[in-house]
Amino acid sequence: MLGKVKKWLGIEGVKLEIIVEEEFSPRSFNVGGILRLRSKEAQTVSGIKIVLIERYSRGREDDQLIDEYQLGDLVMNKKIEVPAGGEPVDVPFLLPFQRLDSPMDEFAGKNPLFGGLAWAAKKLRKVTSEFRLEAEANIKGVGLNPFDKKILNE
Repeated sequence: MLGKVKKWLGIEGVKLEIIVEEEFSPRSFNVGGILRLRSKEAQTVSGIKIVLIERYSRGREDDQLIDEYQLGDLVMNKKIEVPAGGEPVDVPFLLPFQRLDSPMDEFAGKNPLFGGLAWAAKKLRKVTSEFRLEAEANIKGVGLNPFDKKILNE
């Protein structure tokens, strides 16, 4: 009985880890890496979904505004057998994405003088972007699917 509950909760099931390069460039329009799957018991992964999200914040303290934008997603609908004993299974991925420009970025792209003004305005309003990858694996017979998040450094 306890074994069935553990399996359904995914306690001794598949563990998912995102491995990406140290440097990330939002101007590259794709991000690649490896998804590493491990399990104490033999399991079958029926699919994996990977999403790239931009967290765009501006303002200071009480006036801070934060928005999140999904820049791209990748769904891998293939069966992957994860063996017992913690032996890792590496699944490579390449996630294409499309960068969203803010109105300030569009203004900056019009000419070099506007670029300097936009840069100063961003510094004044404390505009920052943080990018993260999220991955979730679908496992047969499990209620809580394994997932992982990875912050990407520019």
